[in-house]
Amino acid sequence: MLVHLRGVLNASQLAMVSKRLNAADWVDGRQTAGAQSAKVKHNQQLAEESEDARALGQIIVAALERHPVFLSAALPRKLFPPLFNRYAEGMAFGTHIDNAIRQVPGTPHRIRTDLSATLFLTDPETYQGGALVIEDTYGTHAIKLPAGDMVLYPSSSLHHVEKITSGTRTAAFFWVQSMVRDDAERALLYELDTAIRTIGQDAPESQALIALTGCYHNLIRRWSDI
Repeated sequence: MLVHLRGVLNASQLAMVSKRLNAADWVDGRQTAGAQSAKVKHNQQLAEESEDARALGQIIVAALERHPVFLSAALPRKLFPPLFNRYAEGMAFGTHIDNAIRQVPGTPHRIRTDLSATLFLTDPETYQGGALVIEDTYGTHAIKLPAGDMVLYPSSSLHHVEKITSGTRTAAFFWVQSMVRDDAERALLYELDTAIRTIGQDAPESQALIALTGCYHNLIRRWSDI
C-alpha cells in the first residue's frame, strides 16, 4: 500500500528546515548504507548524530504525531529518527531493498522496518530527474511530490531514486515499525478507518458507525503484536 500524505510540513516549517539544511554539513550517504545498498548509493546525508539531524527530525516526528492519515495508515509503534539526504546533479540511488532491522544510533534499541517514508523538502519544479521509483504488485510508481508532502510504502518494496539531471533534491526519510506488521492487514484497517471517518462526518448518529468502529478495534486486537 502506497499512501500520499499531504501537508506534513507547512510553509513556515519548510522555510526553517530548508534554511538549516542549506547551512548544514553533509557527508557521503554511503556511511549509513548496508553492504548491498552501498554499491548503488550516490548521494549526501546529514550525519545521523548531528545536532541538525536531531533537531529537524524532532520537528517532523511532532508533525506526524498530529497527522491523522499517518496515524491511520502506519499504526506506528516505533519510529526510526528521521534522516536527511541530498541529491545533486549526477547523483542517484540504484535499486535496493531496505534492511529489515535498523539499530537506532546511540541506543540499544532496534526496530523492524515495516514501512519506509520519504518526506520531500524541495519542490519538483526545482530539479529534473530524482523521482523515487517504487515497485509493488501493481507495477512501478515514479513519485515526485510537492515540498512538505510524504509517501509511505512497505519496506519490503524494491525502490530506487532516479539520477538528478539538474538542480538539487533534498528529503527526509525514515522507517516505521507498525503495531500491525502485515501490509495487507494494515491496508484493510486503513480503508476501514477511512470509511468510518467518512460515515462519522455524514451520519454521526448511524448505528452502522458504532458497528464498524467495533469491528475496526476488534481487528486491531486480533492483528496487533504489541
